[in-house]
Amino acid sequence: MLNQVLMFLQQFLTKDYQGEPFHLFGTAHLVALGIVLLVNLCFIFVHKRDEESNEEARTLMAAILISNEISWHIWNYVTGQWTLQTMLPLHLCSALVWLNAWMLLSKKQVLYDFAYLLGIVGSLQALLTPDLGIYGFPHYRFFQTFISHGLIFTSAIYMTVVEEFRPTWKSLLRVLVIGNLYMAAVFVLNLKLGSNYLFIAHKPSTPSLLDILPPWPFYILWIEGIGIASALLLYLPFAIKDFTSFLAMRRAGKNRLDDLF
Repeated sequence: MLNQVLMFLQQFLTKDYQGEPFHLFGTAHLVALGIVLLVNLCFIFVHKRDEESNEEARTLMAAILISNEISWHIWNYVTGQWTLQTMLPLHLCSALVWLNAWMLLSKKQVLYDFAYLLGIVGSLQALLTPDLGIYGFPHYRFFQTFISHGLIFTSAIYMTVVEEFRPTWKSLLRVLVIGNLYMAAVFVLNLKLGSNYLFIAHKPSTPSLLDILPPWPFYILWIEGIGIASALLLYLPFAIKDFTSFLAMRRAGKNRLDDLF
C-alpha cells in the first residue's frame, strides 16, 4: 500500500509526466470549469451576509492562493525549472495571486480595482485555455493551475457580490495609468534579464491566443486595446446602473452629479 502511495506521489509531482496529457475541453477540463462555476454560483445565490463568516471565507481564499503559489515555486525549484527569467511574479496572473490575497485580507478598494478589471479577464482566459501541455489530470500542475486561476476569478466575484465592492470611473483611470506604467517597467526588466514577462518581448513559444494577432511589437497595441475594451465591458453593468440612478435623480429634481456618487 505504501509503495502504491509513493508511486502515485512520484507521478503526481514528476517533471516528466507519463500519464494522460491535458486535453482542451476534455472531461477533466470541463469538470474543473464546472467546479469553478459552481463555487461562484454559491457565492452569488446562497452566500451569508455575516461578517464573521465572510472574514473566514476571505482568509481561507487568501491562504489557499498564497500556499498554492508557494508550492508552485517549490515544485519548479525542486524540478530544476526555477529561473529569474521565468518565475518572478511579474506575469499578470502571478502578480494577481499576491494582489488578490492582499485584497481579500485588507479589503482595499484600489486592490479590488485591479482584481476586478484585470483579474477576471486574465484568469478567465487562463481557465479556458490553460497552458498545461503534458500535465493532464491528476498531475500536480493540473490542480495548481485551476486552483490559482480559479481563485483569482472567484475572489473578484466574491468581493463584488458578497462584500458589495464595485468599480468606478476612477477605477478605470487608475488601472489604465498604473497598468501601463507597470508594463513599461516590465518591458525594461525584460531587456535586462532576457525574459518575456507579460509576453511583451515576443510571443510565447507555445500556442496561444496571441498567435492570431499581428507580429511584435504591434500585437502589444492589440493587447492594450483588448484590455481597455474588456475593462469597459466589465464596468458596463455599473455604468448602466449609475445612469439609471442619475435619470431617477433628475426626475426627483436632483441635478448635481455629486448626488450620483
